[in-house]
Amino acid sequence: MPGTSDDGARPAKTPDADPPAPPTAPARRVSVDPQGPVLIEGPVEIVLDDGTVARSDRFTVAICTCRRSRTYPWCDTSHRPRERSAAPPEDRKPS
Repeated sequence: MPGTSDDGARPAKTPDADPPAPPTAPARRVSVDPQGPVLIEGPVEIVLDDGTVARSDRFTVAICTCRRSRTYPWCDTSHRPRERSAAPPEDRKPS
């Protein structure tokens, strides 16, 4: 009979389909502003250079990329240029 063997060997097993991939975590949306911070949909955990972990549970988190922030790694808008007018307003001139 075809497919049988008298030596007791089992027929070769056909490879099964690949097992299903494990469920993936939802993707995080990241927005990069060349003039400002990186915005990431939270919650976010950031591993700092010294190994400590900073966590934010906010809906959207602004990550500092210029390192000027006093609240690093969170952005405090220190990257924005500070502009002052050349002349004082008219109502503030000394009398």
